[in-house]
Amino acid sequence: MIIKKFTALFQSCFGLSISGSGAADSPSLNLLDKSSSCSSSIIRLSDGRYLAYQERGVPKNEARYKVIIVHGFGSSKNMSFLLSQEMINELGIYMLLYDRAGYGESNPNPKRSTKTEASDIQELSEQLQLGPKFYLIGISFGVYPLWSCLRRIPKSLAGVAMVAPMINYNWPSLPNELVKDDCRKGMTMWGFLAARYIPWLVHWWLTQKIFPSSNVLDRNRKFFCDKDLEVLKNTPTFKLLGRESLKQEGVFDSLRNDFMAAFGKWDFDPLELSDPFPRNEIGSSLHIWHGRLDKVVPVELQRFVSGKLPWIRYHEVPDKGHLIIYDDAVCEAIIRSLLLGEDNPFYRPKT
Repeated sequence: MIIKKFTALFQSCFGLSISGSGAADSPSLNLLDKSSSCSSSIIRLSDGRYLAYQERGVPKNEARYKVIIVHGFGSSKNMSFLLSQEMINELGIYMLLYDRAGYGESNPNPKRSTKTEASDIQELSEQLQLGPKFYLIGISFGVYPLWSCLRRIPKSLAGVAMVAPMINYNWPSLPNELVKDDCRKGMTMWGFLAARYIPWLVHWWLTQKIFPSSNVLDRNRKFFCDKDLEVLKNTPTFKLLGRESLKQEGVFDSLRNDFMAAFGKWDFDPLELSDPFPRNEIGSSLHIWHGRLDKVVPVELQRFVSGKLPWIRYHEVPDKGHLIIYDDAVCEAIIRSLLLGEDNPFYRPKT
């Protein structure tokens, strides 16, 4: 059934748990050290929409490194990124997190596309005067805006890190032999069709109480390794959205538009991009971080991408799945690799 496939994709592939009680409607817990500087504000974009953001880390005018972090599907600017205050102060890191269009306190964008995602990041960086170059870190679904930035504003980027990145099966250079037996390709296709042509039915299925909905732990274990299941069970606020949230005006539409922008036909092929950091300066590089046991996005796809674009610095986290961002050691390694050019041998892929 198309609706069940789409529901499973919403719940399983992106860690979204539909809670019957609606009690867990808050965004994921911010586990950044509580003593860090943190504030929330909004800017007005050129098209009139408002974009909410949050600043963490050292003051912007004192920072050596300025990093924009892009959250994933169903998340927000309050997402977790496990860095100690000691490391933030040591390296002088200023972090800017924002609610992507339609999430949190940001206005929705019914015309959302890969292009508008990059435009939002560019306008945010310009209005906050981050300087000529800044770093980007994208998490899971929040990676497709990064590909667009690499395509459209490469000269503004000092370095990019993609963490457990989503893959669009419509990329022209993705060989059919690699994905023909991947069940996620079919689920994505059916999910896209359902979101496009019968969104009202999908919305009803996600919010109805007549029939039991799939439970992310009990029904979709095939999408999570044991380490991911531990995170799901031990992180109380991981359940990002409940039925009541999805009933709120605009919430489901924003999720649907995000899904369609990510898995629709893009106006460029990421696997044909040229190296945006040809000088190979320290920190000026593109990194992909992926869990070896990831069942949401198979590791074989990331290995293909990094092989197709040999200028990518590929890191593989052993014994971890899709939710590697919940590991503080991994977060620290991501930052040290991105900003300092360090290469931890523990995360080198198997040859």
